[in-house]
Amino acid sequence: MTVLILTSEEDVTADMVVLRLSEAGVPVVRLDPADLTNGVALSGEYVHGARHGHLSVGGRLVSMSGLRSVWVRRPGAAAARAAHPSAWLTEESAQALYGMLLCGDARWMNPPEAARRARHKPWQLHLAQRSGLPVPATLITTFPQAAREFAARFPDLVVKPVSGAHPQEPPRAVPTSRVAPDADFTAVAFGPTLLQRRIAKRADIRLTVVGDTLLAARKPAAPDADPDDVDVRFAPSVSPWLPAEVPPLVTEGVRRYMRGAELAYGAFDFAEDADGIWWFLECNQSGQFGFVEMDTGQPIAATIANWLAGEGDPDRRCAQGGGSAAS
Repeated sequence: MTVLILTSEEDVTADMVVLRLSEAGVPVVRLDPADLTNGVALSGEYVHGARHGHLSVGGRLVSMSGLRSVWVRRPGAAAARAAHPSAWLTEESAQALYGMLLCGDARWMNPPEAARRARHKPWQLHLAQRSGLPVPATLITTFPQAAREFAARFPDLVVKPVSGAHPQEPPRAVPTSRVAPDADFTAVAFGPTLLQRRIAKRADIRLTVVGDTLLAARKPAAPDADPDDVDVRFAPSVSPWLPAEVPPLVTEGVRRYMRGAELAYGAFDFAEDADGIWWFLECNQSGQFGFVEMDTGQPIAATIANWLAGEGDPDRRCAQGGGSAAS
């Protein structure tokens, strides 16, 4: 039984898991859907009640019925590198690839529909609230007056993108920034703006969830940290990431979140305040983990490899839905 990894060629994070699977003697096929019709081929046959599907990757033929798991890591848009790419070809190729794969018995990390839904920040915030996780007061709006009123209620705010990275090539990270006290919110009318109460944090938390396993890492903030340094990705580093224990209430809330999101993998970001409360910021359904493993020594790649190497879920049949493009 083979593990299929859908990701880009330059994905070093996926390399870590491929290494663990190879060490365990688990067959792995890795492909980027962007290479469909240009080095990657597929075929599926549905005749007399029987289904047969195959993938060809670098000259290697793989039966779709022989897949034990599919890891949707960071795939490119289907057929994006075809000889004559087009939006039509991308949609046709995505429907074919993911639709065929969904008809098998493989377990998914993460199911395409669940992964696509989980990207939406407003949906994340609502699910976190329902799951019992503390969420900072947040407003997403194109009404300047609503932004002004929110700022009056919560004078210390940060602004962050609703969608995440800027869609240039390569993607550019857009930092979370502190809102100036005298900010003019007129420009809010030109695009959705996410405002959130700033958490005066004593540490950043990255919680990586793989199936039932929770691996938390903590990066303490400097006692004299500049309150404008709100984004851990760009703030001066005073400590490496360190292993951390997950509070029981957070464990319960995160497990509810994962069930509600139908995810097998999630990378949660929290801000820990002076009272030790973990405030939910976001959950990235395909978040990086290599930097945490390097600092903490936590076996995240091995945990993912073990999950992928497990037997498929016999209940995950084609009846669960047709294909659609993964995010």
